[in-house]
Amino acid sequence: MNNRFVINYTPGTTALHKLNGRTKVLALIVMMVAVISTFDVRLLLPIFLLCTACTASMKPNWKPILIMLGFLFIMNGVIGSLMIWLIKPASGLTYVAPTEQILWQVSSHFYLSKELLWYVGMMFFKRVVSFSVAITFVLSITPSELAAGLNGIGLPYKAAIIFSLAFRTIPDIARDFTDIRNSMQMRGLELDSKRVSLRKKLRQYVLMLIPLITSSFGKVEMIANSMDLRGFGKHKGRTWYCEHEPSKADYAVRTFTILLMVFTILYIVFCRNLYAPVYDYWCPWVPNSVSGYLF
Repeated sequence: MNNRFVINYTPGTTALHKLNGRTKVLALIVMMVAVISTFDVRLLLPIFLLCTACTASMKPNWKPILIMLGFLFIMNGVIGSLMIWLIKPASGLTYVAPTEQILWQVSSHFYLSKELLWYVGMMFFKRVVSFSVAITFVLSITPSELAAGLNGIGLPYKAAIIFSLAFRTIPDIARDFTDIRNSMQMRGLELDSKRVSLRKKLRQYVLMLIPLITSSFGKVEMIANSMDLRGFGKHKGRTWYCEHEPSKADYAVRTFTILLMVFTILYIVFCRNLYAPVYDYWCPWVPNSVSGYLF
């Protein structure tokens, strides 16, 4: 497990790491569609618990994950919810229930209701579930397995290899940025937050992007030339050294994925179209006869 990046560049040893690349890609697609298709916490919560258990089973480096989760909480949970309250505090009436239970009121426009809290809370929780699905997938797969999995579900291998290269260049870009920053500091560039203002510090970091972008374009040309010299793109298909035959665990996960896909399709057809609820967000204190939910 890499200590700096969430992305794995070497295969892991856990059961999830040993799954076939195609299995992982299919599971990601189906689970993301399932999350996108609903605002019902009763359906989102099992997916969240499953992904959290899967992530914990891989024993990852929790520090970058918690940092990203904290950033998501600040940007969406705090700032996003505050903007919703300032712009449209009556969102609870639109998405949750026909009436509101006022908890705190400043004026006829600025007030806080129980339904609004449920709305912003479930909106944030849905993003957390999407994050948990994505982070489980990223932790369990390598760039080569990702490319092989995408090619296995029908994406042309020339396009699939782009994803692999994109993930593989992240450590190189980070290393180049560190080298550029150290070189500029040796030339007298001050980046200490105690000595320079935040505005000046940001401007200096922007200046670092110029040599970083230049060096990145140089590496792109070098990679392209190397691939051309090795005959990349000559044939219509290719094999993947990281792709292996499906195991019993793969078939078990694929069976679960197929069942989830069937359930998601039926849910979209019946619960989101034919018998669509009146309010998008299921709420525990709003009766189904009022909200329009089938269950």
